[in-house]
Amino acid sequence: MHPKSIAIIAHDNYKDSVVDWARKNQPILKQFHLYCTGTTGGRIAEAVEGLQVTRLMSGPLGGDQQIGALAAEKKLDGIVFFIDPMTAHPHDVDVKALIRLAIVHQIPMALNRATADAVISHLDPR
Repeated sequence: MHPKSIAIIAHDNYKDSVVDWARKNQPILKQFHLYCTGTTGGRIAEAVEGLQVTRLMSGPLGGDQQIGALAAEKKLDGIVFFIDPMTAHPHDVDVKALIRLAIVHQIPMALNRATADAVISHLDPR
């Protein structure tokens, strides 16, 4: 059986928060394969030992679309995306497309820490 896979993404103002969340959930996350956009993946891999992290491109440079492709191919069991709702992002269309794919393919998607906790506990393979 393949390990479950989760995508983790965070806008710049939320990278510290997602790293803290990953650190606190390390015992659960080490059971998953993680796909992360560029900087987010690097920060998580550096801060949290024992995680299987595949780093994709930076979100605005195509990483959000790479995550979307994984969702469309049904290779993700969940998506955690710490979105900054107070800042305009030039790649908003990519973010909206990713949300649409999560809805269409019935992939649980968390957009903040509270829902990330709910999604991770739902997917916990232990």
